[in-house]
This record gives sequence, C-alpha cells and structure tokens, in this order.
Amino acid sequence: MSTRRAARLRGCLLGGLAAVLLFALVLFLWPGGASERHDPPRSAGLEVLEEKRLDERRMELRLRSPALGAETGVRLLLPKGWSPGAERTWPSLWLLHGGLDGYTSWTAKTDVAALTRDDDVIVVMPDGGRCGSYSDWRDGPAWETYHLTELLPLLERRYRASDRRAVAGYSMGGQGAMLYAARGHFRAAASFSGALHILRPGVPQTVMLATSLACPGTDWKRIWGDPDDQREVWAAHNPYDQAGRLRGVVLYVAAGEGDLVENLAREAARDFVGRLRELDIPVRTHFGRGGHDHATWQAELRRARPMLLEALRRG
Repeated sequence: MSTRRAARLRGCLLGGLAAVLLFALVLFLWPGGASERHDPPRSAGLEVLEEKRLDERRMELRLRSPALGAETGVRLLLPKGWSPGAERTWPSLWLLHGGLDGYTSWTAKTDVAALTRDDDVIVVMPDGGRCGSYSDWRDGPAWETYHLTELLPLLERRYRASDRRAVAGYSMGGQGAMLYAARGHFRAAASFSGALHILRPGVPQTVMLATSLACPGTDWKRIWGDPDDQREVWAAHNPYDQAGRLRGVVLYVAAGEGDLVENLAREAARDFVGRLRELDIPVRTHFGRGGHDHATWQAELRRARPMLLEALRRG
C-alpha cells in the first residue's frame, strides 16, 4: 500500500471515529462542567427563587432543587387567559432539549412560541442538565426526580397545570420523553432523532468515551454504572428495554438521514419502533430526509403537534 493511500485510510478511520463520538456527544450528553459533585439533601421541597415575566407568554423560573443540589431554570409559554389565580387549569406540553443545548433552546432556535400561541396549553421547557440524560445518576444529580417528583407537582400546585400532559424531545431529549412516558406521567410522547436504544451493540462504549471527552474529569460510571456489571440500570434507562411500559401512550417517533449523526439516530429509532411493533403497541413514525438540527426538529414538532394536542383533549 502506498504511503499516500495509507494516509488517506487513516484519515477516513479517524474521521469515522470522530463522527461516531459526535453522535454520542449530541445524542446522549451535555458537554462541560459535569465534574462538579452533587450530594443533594432529599428532604426539603423545591424552592422558587425568582419568577419573571419576559413578555406576554414567556415566564422564566429560577428554582433551587433538593434533587439536584443546585439552582436550575425553567421556561414556560403561558396560554391566553392564564393567571395564577385562574379558576381553571390547563394541559401541559413538556419540551425536552438535547445535548449541547439548554432550557431556552426551544424558544431560541424554533418557532414553538408562534406555533403554540392558540393551543390552550402550558408549554414547559425544563433544564435537562449537563450530561444529565434525564436520569437519576448513580452518583450525582437526580434529574428524573427533579422533573417528575419536584417540578411536576409544583406546576400543578402553583402554575395551574392539570394532570393532562404530553412530552416531546429531540436527541437526548427524545430519550427523556420516552423514559418519562414509560414512568406513567404522560399520555402522549414524541421523540425526534432520539437516543432510543443505548444498549445497541457498540453504543455503550461510545457513550463512555464521549462522556470522558465532553465532560472532562467525569467518571462515566456515575451516570448508569458499568454497562456489563450494571446492565439492569442501563436497561432501566433504555427506551428499547422499557417499550412494554408504553402501552396506552400515544407515540410518535421520527428521525431523518443525510448526515452520520442522524443516520445513527435513525437506526436506533428503527430498532425501538420494531420493538414496539413486536409488542403490538401502536406508534406513528416519520423517517424523512432531515439532518440532526433544529430545522428538522421544528418540522417534526409541527407534524407531531396535532397528535399531541388530541391526546391532551381527551377526557
């Protein structure tokens, strides 16, 4: 083999490895800052530190969470007629962000505010954390507990949210949407380019390496443990393995193609959809041409929105 050909081959191999790492980085992780250790007290309640109206619909909450052992933020889009003293309540649509993004990303990078203006729902956009994976870590912050045990009741108690809820998310947030629906808290769930099979062959190793690169100083085992020794923990956070718990939930799964990251997400989504169909669980799908980007996720929210709203309207 010539020196030039060998160099090209090495370049292709390295480029492929970098792309796979990027896939794990974007689908599973939020980069940076995760080395900070949290040992949260679990007895105190969620505390509202600040409540700010940014405009007619946007409300920003700054909270102190015992489950996280830290302050965090939530953005709400409020429906017409909403007030804290209203006699009625409103259904809620939770939108979960992916890796490399935050709780303001849905409003900053998509048209969700205009899209939902007349939907008569409270849109809830919580922070999902740095390398959070919408999970209670084995050693660290408890994101699932924060979202489902602290934030959800606060919204119903103080912000006029009802018990009719739907959830959607992109990339890492797609994984979170299906996991949270499998816990029994949402009547409809949608995943756009989601991490829906984290135990697919080769994926655990990619997650481990990407965690080390994205979150320097973090022991990747702090999230779910070792994928062999703690396989049950990984399976408990794998939508593919939790598919049977989604029976009765209205489901939508989408992924595109055209870039390597999205192609890999598409393969994981097809595995997940296949598992649902093995279990005779209905799911609506859209496997289009979009890439791993906000333009694709905005389009998918538009496609999924009628289905999500219809689920919220049911008695």
